Amino acid sequence: MTKNKKLKDWVNKMAKLCGPKEIVWIDGTDTQKAILEKEALESGELIQLNPDKLPGCFLHRTAIDDVARTEHLTFICTKNKRDAGPTNNWMSPGVAYRKAKAIFKGAMANRTMYVIPFSMGPVGSEFSKIGVELTDSRYVVLNMLIMTRVGDSVLRYLEEKDHFTKCLHSKADLDIKKRMILHFPEDNTIWSVGSGYGGNVLLGKKCLSLRIASFIARREHWLAEHMLIMGIEEPNGHIEYIAAAFPSACGKTNLAMLVPPEGLKVKGYRIWTVGDDISWMRVDSDGALWAINPESGFFGVAPGTNSHTNFSMVETIKKNTIYTNVLLKPDKTVWWEGADGDLPESGIDWQGRPWKPEMKDQNGKPILGAQPNSRFTSPIVNCPSASFRLEQHHGVPISAIIFGGRRQHLAPLIYETFNWQHGVFTGATMASERTAAQVGELGEVRRDPMAMLPFCGYNMAYYFKHWLDMGKRMPKAPKIFHVNWFRTDEKGKFLWPGFKENLRVLEWVLDRCNNKVGAKETPIGHVPYPADIDMTGLNLSEGTLDKLLRVEKKDWLEELKGIKKFFDQFKRDLPSRLWEEYKNLEKRLKVNE
Repeated sequence: MTKNKKLKDWVNKMAKLCGPKEIVWIDGTDTQKAILEKEALESGELIQLNPDKLPGCFLHRTAIDDVARTEHLTFICTKNKRDAGPTNNWMSPGVAYRKAKAIFKGAMANRTMYVIPFSMGPVGSEFSKIGVELTDSRYVVLNMLIMTRVGDSVLRYLEEKDHFTKCLHSKADLDIKKRMILHFPEDNTIWSVGSGYGGNVLLGKKCLSLRIASFIARREHWLAEHMLIMGIEEPNGHIEYIAAAFPSACGKTNLAMLVPPEGLKVKGYRIWTVGDDISWMRVDSDGALWAINPESGFFGVAPGTNSHTNFSMVETIKKNTIYTNVLLKPDKTVWWEGADGDLPESGIDWQGRPWKPEMKDQNGKPILGAQPNSRFTSPIVNCPSASFRLEQHHGVPISAIIFGGRRQHLAPLIYETFNWQHGVFTGATMASERTAAQVGELGEVRRDPMAMLPFCGYNMAYYFKHWLDMGKRMPKAPKIFHVNWFRTDEKGKFLWPGFKENLRVLEWVLDRCNNKVGAKETPIGHVPYPADIDMTGLNLSEGTLDKLLRVEKKDWLEELKGIKKFFDQFKRDLPSRLWEEYKNLEKRLKVNE
């Protein structure tokens, strides 16, 4: 319990609305966690996995129509619609509260309301923010114990501080027609109802750490970003840290846990994983940008994860992990499409049905054992490359920020932007092409500025201005780069092998940060000289690296049309400095055309 009157009053008020049979405060102890796990096993919420092969691991299945974030049901609720901007779904706070209250009323009848005090970031750090989530889901509690710092230490901190994010969640009856994920940034409040899926209900994650935090960050002059943080240690023990933002399906988690390739192992590099998803960054007294990962766990996508794509993650999830919507094998281990090992001969699929690999649906398509968005939640401390600075209140200094996207022909493998303002323009215009696995037209370009389009808690035009203004606050601003691992040849084959080989590109990034190598100036930025990328042990065919680094003016002139269309939607709110960068790029592209 707590002496914090504001907190007690709010809990009692929400309990009166939701009508639970009892209220349980989560203290973060192993004893209480074990009780919750036992109850979840008895209720069928969790399935115990093989204790010898996967110690401390469980399987959970969600409702069939509740397997992913529901962006169309996710709202930013500000008094003024303009403050939400054209890229967010908006609802007025009054309407949102009224609609949600009708669904929350009595939603926890005959259920327990769990009170989860949690910290995003180390408790007591200047970077960190406190939240309290009320939920009727044991699954949520057990995942929040992995993903955040939970318990009495947070409550003790709250005795002195009165500011926390109010998070209310109920599964209700899991009716998609009554599903709503509501953010009230002006009230520092999040309400989620009608879902049991992680991204919609672990309210410390995208909801607080990005949507609410980005709103707060603008006011307090820092950045809340959808970025990995990784450290690259050189043989002399010096570590430099990089933050990077990529849209989905672009390898963010794999990069965060990269294992050096054979050809570069002789140099003695070591990778330190600070985080794979979220970065909170502040300007320190030294004028540099410092960052923390506010999370304490990974909420990763299972399909495609294997020892080749991400060795460190495979090691991470072997213990104390909650799997969601994967295939259950007869030996009580789990499997998903793209996992290590032989294809199972049988199993129970993510919907709880008997499964065999040859099974097809009524349209003749293979029935998948695991849901394509199946997940695992695992503590960062399990990771072999977990950074020793995870709990450091001060964070880590950022040398470079990298943006990226999936483009078959347009963007070169790597380029460095001219300056901070040009870097913001590059981040604001980043995009990916749809793959065959994604809904929509194949090859369609989707803009996803800074990989924040679904997660920015206010008008993105104001967000771009905030980024531009942050540059003025930093005497030692990080250099900004753009990467593209996905360039293809005329047959559609990837030119770059990716995965661990990406360290070769990161090495050039750090060399540029330390003024060790020059670069070729192009209309879009500085591109490497091929000789400055270490290709030891990598046998690319002759001319491939030149193709990877090529900048085609005609393609970029065509790209400007899409950028203009994207910018136009922000009307007069878009910073004039971005239009200035647009015009400068156009001029550079038309020189000697």
